[in-house]
Amino acid sequence: MEIINALGRRKTAVARVYLSQGKGNISINKKAMAVMFPIDVLQAKINQPFVLTETVGKYDVKVNVMGGGINGQAEAIRLGISRALVEISADYKPLLKADGLMTRDPRMVERKKPGQPKARKKFQFSKR
Repeated sequence: MEIINALGRRKTAVARVYLSQGKGNISINKKAMAVMFPIDVLQAKINQPFVLTETVGKYDVKVNVMGGGINGQAEAIRLGISRALVEISADYKPLLKADGLMTRDPRMVERKKPGQPKARKKFQFSKR
């Protein structure tokens, strides 16, 4: 099996995922997953596509991720892994789609407008 690559995005985070046959090693920016994401919840998010498709320990994952915070990066990696697994076998798509892992989350930070301190906050109004 050759290396399969896929792209995952969330907010401003972009993850390039390279999936290959292996023993389940996940390296993110040339570091171990436990080093990059020490929080268990984020590690569970990254492993979720493998758990749903029952492919834990079958593939090695190399990821280049940049931008955003750690939560956005973890969700971008999750989307990239899901897309790569569907490329391997189309049978995985209904399983992943049922849990919403095939959908790119469109929510982004709203832009700041001129004449306001933030996107929706207004400066204090004085009547007199």
